[in-house]
Amino acid sequence: MHRLFSPVAWSKNTNLYEVNVRQYTPEGTFEAFAAHLPRLREMGVETLWFMPITPISVVGRQGTLGSYYAASDYAAVNPEFGTVDDFRELVQQAHQLGFKVIIDWVANHTGHDHIWTSTNPEFYKRNVEGQFYDNHGWADVYDLNYYDGRMREAMIEAMQFWIDECDIDGFRCDMAHLVPLDFWRQARLKLDKSRDLFWLAETEDYHYLDVFDCCYAWKWMHATLKFSKGESSLQDLKALLSGYEKDFPSETMHLFFTTNHDENSWNGTEYEKYGEAARALAVFSCTWHGLPLIYSGQELPNKKRLRFFDKDLITWNDKPQLHSFYKALLTLRKNSPVFNGGAEAMPKVIPTHSSQYVFVFMRRFGGKEILVLLNLSPNHLFVQLPDGYVRGKFENIFTGSTIDIIPNHSFELNAWDALVYTS
Repeated sequence: MHRLFSPVAWSKNTNLYEVNVRQYTPEGTFEAFAAHLPRLREMGVETLWFMPITPISVVGRQGTLGSYYAASDYAAVNPEFGTVDDFRELVQQAHQLGFKVIIDWVANHTGHDHIWTSTNPEFYKRNVEGQFYDNHGWADVYDLNYYDGRMREAMIEAMQFWIDECDIDGFRCDMAHLVPLDFWRQARLKLDKSRDLFWLAETEDYHYLDVFDCCYAWKWMHATLKFSKGESSLQDLKALLSGYEKDFPSETMHLFFTTNHDENSWNGTEYEKYGEAARALAVFSCTWHGLPLIYSGQELPNKKRLRFFDKDLITWNDKPQLHSFYKALLTLRKNSPVFNGGAEAMPKVIPTHSSQYVFVFMRRFGGKEILVLLNLSPNHLFVQLPDGYVRGKFENIFTGSTIDIIPNHSFELNAWDALVYTS
């Protein structure tokens, strides 16, 4: 595939943290969230993705507060959170601490009382009765009409507003594949003139990587869920990853995660879904070829589903239990050249006698190596690597202890263990 666009340099080895402003603090405001910035930076977070910050439609509203994804105005802020000035101030504070900031962009549909429904009704699709409608059964939104050139221009102008007014660094594009690909190309050609932006697509449609820098690893998420239920094998997971490597261009990334706002609210927490495999799968997300996503509260860990349309506070404590766990992984990503090596540093799966239970892979680049061993089983195991794959002194990123890997070295893995070593 010939790509018109290259990923912005900082995005090639970033990590993402999804911010659910409503549930993050008792106040549910930008100003209150800002108090968490130093903690997140210390944990190693680099890119903050804010769920939609636009006002929410009142007509057709779900629950008491409604869905972030039913916008009533693309160029204003949800008053729950504060003002445009408040968001601008938050972005400035984030930038000063070294974060990048991207916002969620919902281009397929608007809420029922979006200003365009009265000012520009031609911007919407209509059914045979001439009424606005949504094609997916979502009760609180209407689909936009991408055959209307003026609507496209107005959408791009709204996106430009956030770049100009608040200095954002990119967009996470909701259900990107429901919007024509040529619109995203049109938008990126225009908006990238302002600055080099990061473009994340909520899709796994290969064709959209003509425009986007990163897409979702939905197939991986569904496959790991089947695996955790005993409905597929570790070999099936490895085959899927091999397909990713073969079918997707190496300069684009998959976004790996064990939860996000949709999964947590609608399908269950990572612990409901994956049980004791959740930690090992989180390690995978941070060490395989791609970008890792952490959702608000995962560092606690958060073990409750957050209600989607109502206030449902994340219960913070002084020291989130998994802060050091994520810090170790994100620091490794930041400091090891392995994660900047592109195609040359792709993971190499290492076969073992326990391959039906243990997933072992290695990444090499710039004279450095990382070795990852994931025990995706309830068994206590000893694992030997084949001669010639790995040797030398390595450090365990979680404990700081060092080992000297020599021929016939045996690794002890507890049930559901995840070991990460760096040379």
